[in-house]
Amino acid sequence: MSAPDKTTAGQAPASRPITSKSPGSKSPTGKPLAWDDFRLINAIAERRTLPAAAAGLGLNHSTVFRRLGQIEEAVGTRLFERHRSGYVATPAGEEMARLAERFDSDISAFALKLAGQEIKPAGELRVTTNDTLLVDLLTPVFGGFLAQCPDIRLEVLLSNQALNLSKRDADVAIRATDHPPETLVGRKAARIAWALYGLAADFPEGGSEPIEALWQRSWVSLGESFAALKAVRYLAQHVAPERIVYRVNTVLGLAEAVEAGIGIGFLPCFIADRKPALTRLAPPDPGFSADLWLLTHPDLRHSPRVRLFLDYMAAELGRMKPLIEGGLALSSRDAP
Repeated sequence: MSAPDKTTAGQAPASRPITSKSPGSKSPTGKPLAWDDFRLINAIAERRTLPAAAAGLGLNHSTVFRRLGQIEEAVGTRLFERHRSGYVATPAGEEMARLAERFDSDISAFALKLAGQEIKPAGELRVTTNDTLLVDLLTPVFGGFLAQCPDIRLEVLLSNQALNLSKRDADVAIRATDHPPETLVGRKAARIAWALYGLAADFPEGGSEPIEALWQRSWVSLGESFAALKAVRYLAQHVAPERIVYRVNTVLGLAEAVEAGIGIGFLPCFIADRKPALTRLAPPDPGFSADLWLLTHPDLRHSPRVRLFLDYMAAELGRMKPLIEGGLALSSRDAP
């Protein structure tokens, strides 16, 4: 974090370092500093505007403004310089923000260790995954787990982004990736296969045509946010842009588009192979596959509820491997 511009007009006198070293200690004026005071200063330092900091803390703008004034009065020095570009921390503000980050990290680590020492599998379990895996694969499995473990409550958080498991944003992450974060531990449950699909009514002979003969057809694809996906890169390299008539930023929507006859496209086999209206136009391409991982934080892997959940999910997904890995294709003549 850069130091404030010393040429700014009306700059306050140089701030002095705060002397409080832990939440709850007293400020130079004798008023105690609370943990929430440190959190507020850190939020402003990170986001640089009061509205953004207020949104992150779940407070309103006027509350953050008032509390900042109270904290600065308590510590006896200015913690931020007000610039047109936003709030820039003074050296004292930077020190207070660093302390807040350290406290937050220590508190999160302590909470993780406590969670890892649970005696019985009970309580809330927070699981993050994406909408595609949830809707077309995981929801029935979650239901089976809850039926066997009635003392556990699941909270499912849908996100394509990696949540911070070290801060307990979630306890378990279920992700399709070939590169799981090194900070997490877990197991690979299966490998997700992708293949090319179209309407069975439009392709009565299934995948009898070579893929090169399909380049001039109408195609559907995932949007730019999925540009790193192997199937998306392949399509961009081989199909003319004007032939990609439909883009969507969710795999669920992509499957719906193929089923609606908008175009042909690459889909995960576990979705498309359970749709009788679709047929494979080419076998699964191993180059498009991605590993399906069950991940958790190292401090939580011995928690009874986490361990029980991971074991159950690994067993159930293991039984579903033929579907996930593309071994259960339906032809246009097969029943579901």
